[in-house]
This record gives sequence, C-alpha cells and structure tokens, in this order.
Amino acid sequence: MEAGTVKAGTGQDGVAEIAPAKINLHLHVTGRRADGYHLLDSLVVFAGAADVVSVAPGEGLSLELSGSESGALAAEPDNLVLRAARLLAEAAGRPVPGAALRLKKHLPVASGIGGGSADAAAALRALDRFWGLGLGAARLEALGLRLGADVPVCVGSRPARMAGIGEVLSQAPRLPDFGLVLANPRVSLATPRIFAARRGAFSAPAMLPEGWTDAAAMAADLRALGNDLEPPAISLCPPIAEVLAALTALPGALMARMSGSGATCFAVFSGAAEARRAAEVLPAAWWRWGGGVYAAK
Repeated sequence: MEAGTVKAGTGQDGVAEIAPAKINLHLHVTGRRADGYHLLDSLVVFAGAADVVSVAPGEGLSLELSGSESGALAAEPDNLVLRAARLLAEAAGRPVPGAALRLKKHLPVASGIGGGSADAAAALRALDRFWGLGLGAARLEALGLRLGADVPVCVGSRPARMAGIGEVLSQAPRLPDFGLVLANPRVSLATPRIFAARRGAFSAPAMLPEGWTDAAAMAADLRALGNDLEPPAISLCPPIAEVLAALTALPGALMARMSGSGATCFAVFSGAAEARRAAEVLPAAWWRWGGGVYAAK
C-alpha cells in the first residue's frame, strides 16, 4: 500500500494516506522518568496491514468512519484523527479548518500495533498536503508528540530505533526481506494497565548489529531479546499466551512475540507469501493478517 491521490465525492481532488500497523520487534523498558512515564528501547517496523485516512473539501471539520474495525470507535467522543486535525490547524493559523475526513479502519483498536497513533500521523500528513502547508516530517513529528509518544515514529512509517518515551528516533539496522503474521484474540488492552502490572528490574537497551543478511539471522538475534510488557499483559489477558503458542507452531515461523502493550502478537517469516498462507490457518474468530513489511515512499 502507498499514499496516493483519490477523488472526493464533490469532484475535487482529495488526498489519502496509509496508516500502517506499528510492530515492536523487541521492546525493553529501560527506566522511568520522574513524571511517571517509562523509558523504552524498541526496534520498530511497519506492516502492510493498515488503516486509510483521507481528506476532501468540506465545511468545518468532520470525520466519517468506515471499515471492518470502525465499530469500536463509534462511541469515542473525540477521535485522534480529529485531534490531529485541530492541532495542525492551530499550528498553521487556520481558524476554520475546512476538511471532510474519512477513516477506513482495518486495524483493531487498543491492540499494541499503534493503530490510533498511525491514524493521527496519517491525518497530519494528509492535511499537510491538502492544505499545502509543507511543514516537513520534523515539524509533524513534534506536533505528533503532543498527541502521543508513538505518533512521531508513525509520521515517517519507516523502520526505526525508538528510545526515550518513544520520541527519540534513530536509524534502524539494515533489514532483510521478511514476512509477518499478526494475530489478535479480539481483546483490547489499555496500555496504562500493562505498565502498572509490570514487575521486576528495568532492562538494558538491546545490542543490535548494523544489519542482517536474511530473516533467519534477524529472528535468531531477536529471540535473545524480548518484550518486557508481555508477562504483565499475559497475566491480565491469558488468551495472549494461546495466540503466541499458535504463532510459534505455524510452519515456517522463525520467532513469535507480542507487539507493544498487546494483545496483538506477531510471527516472523522468511517472506510475505509464506506469511499470507500461514495466517489463513489461524482461528477465524481472531483478527489475523499475513503479508510483507510496509515500504514508505
């Protein structure tokens, strides 16, 4: 998937941006700030599974929801997409935003793959283009941080090493081609609950090589790391352990882990086609997806 131009219903040009799922290949909790926010170390990639945010001319500011996972957002009084739009309008000095937004929701809500953050980042990118602001990635990342710690990395939607509370971004190691299977047991988890349930000492940042030649070598190194939020998440949501067991048992799976604060888990495969086939055998009652890594343009 890639960002592109779409035709709005009015007959005028609108724009659309892909909001891909954020996957934490590892996640170490390295400390805690005085204000209570936890410090992290994580290698992040983005999957081809994605929401889509589009914008067209409109009176005032509006948001239309669609897509298979949109029902979970229907009761939200203030979606992150609208908050992103208002924030960008304020930064650009636009007292009347004038945009009809649409969110096509395919990613499960509160699932550890940054769906809301990706949607907010996509809204910032789409409106930056639609309004002709030309703010650039660095400014959009700074604005995005005011919406959430995961939004800055989602602005670029490129592989990155995350530190701080998520806002300190650096270059990721060279990544090989590989596939991903994502699975969620249809359980939403609130991130604050997971951090509150975490016990034990803090972890050191991971020691990663400059790059990997193939998926098997990458998975071998990743298996030596972990997601420090996985044990507390399983204690609050035992079905996560079932998902991890099912992913680990898939033929061709090189490693499996929970992403973010859960409950979505992933498995690494040697290629996208193999991952697509593997996802089909997982329980239909779960949210599931298989394919390749998103390549931002």
